[in-house]
Amino acid sequence: MVAFNPRTVARRVLIAAVFNTVLALAISAIKGDSFATTLLYSQFIGFYIWAGIDGGRYLLSPGGWPGVRPMAVLVVVVVFAGYALGLASGNLVTGRPLLSSANNLPGATVGFLLMSLALGAFGAYYFTSREMLAKARLEQEEAQRQASEARLRLLESQLEPHMLFNTLANLRALIATDPPRAIDMLDRLNGFLRATLAASRSDAHGGRHTLRDEFARLDDYLALMGVRMGPRLRVRLDLPEVLAALPVPALLLQPLVENAIRHGLEPSARGGELHVSAQREGDTLCLSVSDNGVGSEPPAREGFGLTQVRERLQALHGPAARLEWHSAPGQGTRARLYLPMPTTP
Repeated sequence: MVAFNPRTVARRVLIAAVFNTVLALAISAIKGDSFATTLLYSQFIGFYIWAGIDGGRYLLSPGGWPGVRPMAVLVVVVVFAGYALGLASGNLVTGRPLLSSANNLPGATVGFLLMSLALGAFGAYYFTSREMLAKARLEQEEAQRQASEARLRLLESQLEPHMLFNTLANLRALIATDPPRAIDMLDRLNGFLRATLAASRSDAHGGRHTLRDEFARLDDYLALMGVRMGPRLRVRLDLPEVLAALPVPALLLQPLVENAIRHGLEPSARGGELHVSAQREGDTLCLSVSDNGVGSEPPAREGFGLTQVRERLQALHGPAARLEWHSAPGQGTRARLYLPMPTTP
């Protein structure tokens, strides 16, 4: 069902009034009738026709265009009915007999009736085609958004095996050499996989969870990476309590954290610090992932992680969200996400 939009109705009323006025001017100039009287009849007839066509179209097809044949019948019926009602209304206002002959009225000719038919058909086609185009554009955007979401869910599923296989390989080595660390790593893996499974099932909230959950998942993941990297990996997670309950897309930060470790900290012999933070900047939520690793020149083509995050932001928020990425050799890397400030559920 098409929602009622007062601005759209007001715009159509204005356009109809302008059409009616131009028609009255043309008839007055051609026939020499009084402009004021012709304008009165023109506005009555024009608005009856406009209201009948627009209202009838919604009754025939609330979702948009009812089809060529129904619209052709509707236009013909409404134009004749609107013409008759407009004449009667004009007669009532001017004091003429209500059912007086059309031939004795200003502009009441076959030409005027045919012009009304033409304008009615044009108006019906113009407004309806605009609505159909807007509806088609919205449907296309929604389809693209859903396709992006489906593709991103597939990308998310590809992240898990990569991390899982690396972790299992480390576990296999630790079981024989350092059982306590292996147990700790197994506990962290269990917590991470539980959280991942819970997030993947959160379809009722569009694949979202709270910032608290997002940071908890990162904590488990970074603990697993810490078992592998040891003291070379230092981590700071800063989440203000006032922001902890805000809903965010699940797995949004993990690709950025993976990039920071894989391309910034692991290649460094001394390792480094990874800092993940959240803060509010006016009506914007800013999420930051930075490291003091090796850094790099801006890539000619973005890798998997950055592309995934950008596509997800575009799919969820369009131009209202963005990702800023900065890196330089020897100076580390910083990625900052800017999202519209979400509201707590």
